[in-house]
Amino acid sequence: MNNPYFDLLMWARGPGFDIALTIMVGGILLRLVEIFVLGRKKDLAAPKGNGVLQGLRTVFTRSVPRKGAMKEAPVTYIAGYLFHIGFFVAFLFLGAHIALIGDLIGIQWPAANKALIEIATAIAVVALIALLWTRFKDPVRRALSTFDDYLVWVLSILPLVTGYAAVNTMFGDSTLMMAIHMLSAEALMIAFPFTKLMHAVTFAVSRYYNGSIQGRKGAES
Repeated sequence: MNNPYFDLLMWARGPGFDIALTIMVGGILLRLVEIFVLGRKKDLAAPKGNGVLQGLRTVFTRSVPRKGAMKEAPVTYIAGYLFHIGFFVAFLFLGAHIALIGDLIGIQWPAANKALIEIATAIAVVALIALLWTRFKDPVRRALSTFDDYLVWVLSILPLVTGYAAVNTMFGDSTLMMAIHMLSAEALMIAFPFTKLMHAVTFAVSRYYNGSIQGRKGAES
């Protein structure tokens, strides 16, 4: 190949991806082991309700904004939902991504058309920008924001922007853009277990835990 960026793309597709996947899977397993090994003290009091059912219920009810929350911070909630939906549509229904997942776990599903993927990507990017704007605008959130918050934002938006640019041959050489896209996705994978991105895995565990405690006490969570 005469393209000077071809070797970089091949490295990103091969060893780079393998390294990122190993770190991500290993990190997730390590974090989950840490969570479950810590455990909790045995509750010796007689249960007043069903902790299991309340725990399962809380996993779903906490996904809905509490009463009045949409009026207090509409941009934060709406943009948050739109980002998650757009990101996962772009990730799970792009043909190239489906083929990659199929190679890893042997399961594939129908891909969405290019227009839908691009719309989902654009929505996710706009939503991320809106979320960053609300963080800067709100003095309390701005004061509470840490380096981790901004790192997660950058790592989340880069694969979306670079993927869109690579597919549509924007910003110069398409091979270079595809390599950058893959490297940005691999950076996200490596950081995943060690940043707030891990909530994509632990949210169900934490919600169930909190709900089960309240359910055992006979209280609503």
